[in-house]
Amino acid sequence: MNLRNKYDIPKNAVITIAGTVGVGKSTMTNALAKALHFRTSFEKVDTNPYLDKFYKDFSRWSFHLQIYFLAERFKEQKRIFEYGGGFIQDRSIYEDTGIFARMHYEKGTMSKTDYETYTSLFEAMVMTPYFPHPDLLIYLEGSLEDILKRIQERGRPMEQQTPVEYWEEMHNRYENWINHFNACPVLRLNISDYDLMEDENSIEPIVERISQFLKYTQKLRTASN
Repeated sequence: MNLRNKYDIPKNAVITIAGTVGVGKSTMTNALAKALHFRTSFEKVDTNPYLDKFYKDFSRWSFHLQIYFLAERFKEQKRIFEYGGGFIQDRSIYEDTGIFARMHYEKGTMSKTDYETYTSLFEAMVMTPYFPHPDLLIYLEGSLEDILKRIQERGRPMEQQTPVEYWEEMHNRYENWINHFNACPVLRLNISDYDLMEDENSIEPIVERISQFLKYTQKLRTASN
């Protein structure tokens, strides 16, 4: 069944899935895309030439990694624009600048010059007509213990070698970031409230919540105009 029609979700909607590493963004992206008959937009991890190097030496590779992600994400934004929407997006471009680049700058693993260059590029990109802001950002949240368990189960070597303190700081920064995020409407989902791996039907109540939330935010926009 096409749940998009059942719950009257616009066919040109752009929904972004946000959350820290290991929280289940890719699983949610695939499940929603299947339920709504939408296209997907994933960050390129397996073909990323900097990721392994970055986890071994943050200071040496943080700027290169962030520029790579920024370029790839902007390409995806342009693709979404050209198709006219109808996408589920795995991770937002806002997380790159609001969490990852800022964290490395504040911790001294990215220089001030590199950080300013990066943020200037980001600001220039979001001002272009090819940058469709999401209709909704779904923030996946959970306890640090649950997220560490998922990272362990996923088994990526570069993540297994990363100190727990890094994931703890990332978790805290995400919570602070989402509490101040206002670039688009936000729907928060706790990962303990559903299990898409064991029960694919658990996506329907999520779609229903998305529909209700989109209708509510549309009424607010209409009223403010």
